[in-house]
Amino acid sequence: METKANYVAVGAFVLACMLALVVTVLWLAGVQYSQEYVYYTTKFTGSVSGLGKGTVVRYNGLEVGRVENLGFAPNDPSSVIVTLEVRPDLSIYNDATASIASQGLTGGSYVEIIGGKKRAEEDKLPQTTSKPYPEIKSVPSTWAVLQESAPEVVHKVNLIADKLNKLLDDKNRAAFSHILANLDTITSTMAARSADLDATLRNTNEATRNLAIASRDLDPTLKQANATLLKLDKLSTDADAVVTGDGIAQLSALVADSRRLVTSLTSLSDQLNREPTRVIFGDRRKGYTPK
Repeated sequence: METKANYVAVGAFVLACMLALVVTVLWLAGVQYSQEYVYYTTKFTGSVSGLGKGTVVRYNGLEVGRVENLGFAPNDPSSVIVTLEVRPDLSIYNDATASIASQGLTGGSYVEIIGGKKRAEEDKLPQTTSKPYPEIKSVPSTWAVLQESAPEVVHKVNLIADKLNKLLDDKNRAAFSHILANLDTITSTMAARSADLDATLRNTNEATRNLAIASRDLDPTLKQANATLLKLDKLSTDADAVVTGDGIAQLSALVADSRRLVTSLTSLSDQLNREPTRVIFGDRRKGYTPK
């Protein structure tokens, strides 16, 4: 009897736990479905692979809602209209953008809402639960941009490969081999003459040091020559002043007086040669006096 009573107690406990679990799940589900969302739409051009109903919606990296529906744009099958259900406590402004992002290279896709700076109240997108829903502008995803630019990148890679093939043809490879051989010869020669190179460097260093000493010794001579040049310049200036000033007039007068003196001395010399007594004693001859 005690064994049967224990089985009954265990069974009742398990049933109670299962009932509590069901009640908890129903309560959580009720809370989830009773939560109210606001709705927005965004239009993606091209493929929306990875998106589906229930896909996560993130705002600046934080989960804020789910994708509620997807459908083709009217009269434009190349575009897809995506309806987003977002928490009502989130304010989205008209400069926000939506894009398709991926969680790593192998992760699932999700809708990422980026940006939206708080400004005036009229710049905020309206929150509504009925159509028409306000639209969030979309931008191409990074993967879409890579897919669009992939052909151009491949074309450039092909061009580079062609140029490399031309650069590495037989003729250029032979030239490169010749250059490498010459470089090897040069380096081998330099290694063999390393002692001579060291000696040359030491001699160059010694010559530089001697030149510095000679330059230091030559400095007083240069200063003296500079002083001499200054004196010559002053002498030239004084001579120029003499030539261009009153000195030239005085010199001309002196030359004229010297010429007159020479003329007088010449005349006196001539008279001494002809009549020295007359010059010395005067003219003593008496002239004829009529009676």
